[in-house]
Amino acid sequence: MGIQPIRIAGDPVLRTKAKKVKKIDASIQKLIDDMIDTMHAAPGVGLAAPQVGVSLRVVVIHTPDDGLMALINPEVVKTSGERLVMEGCLSVPGYQAEITRSRQVTVKALDRDGKEVRIKAVDTLLAQALEHEIDHTNGVLYIDYLTSADELIPIRASIDDGDESVEAEVSLA
Repeated sequence: MGIQPIRIAGDPVLRTKAKKVKKIDASIQKLIDDMIDTMHAAPGVGLAAPQVGVSLRVVVIHTPDDGLMALINPEVVKTSGERLVMEGCLSVPGYQAEITRSRQVTVKALDRDGKEVRIKAVDTLLAQALEHEIDHTNGVLYIDYLTSADELIPIRASIDDGDESVEAEVSLA
């Protein structure tokens, strides 16, 4: 397994518009495999290449209803409607916030074999994940949609120290 460290908010690679993949070769296949391993280990629903320090337009998403997908050069071609969703991010650990995402999202991309795919998702985790991960390839984090840091909600993690369960509040430093 090629689990990679996940870059955290403040890292400049997360704020850079990623480059298009020109050729799907062995290095891109390895990147996709490492990203899948990293996403599952985190655990997360999706991961974009900039989150592992690679400024390329590659994302992986795994939802219970839609399965695992790797998308190369993904692009949102159509959105419609709005809905409020609770969102978090592996690059902003310990927090989540309610933001507005599209109800319907249509994306075109290449799969890992270079075949063009078109994905349409409506009111699902996949629709949210597509927008979230493609945002990463454009240097955008979900926290950019907030008007104030006060909108961030700390996620309380339960830590089992063997004898008793201790509540720990995770902070963004």
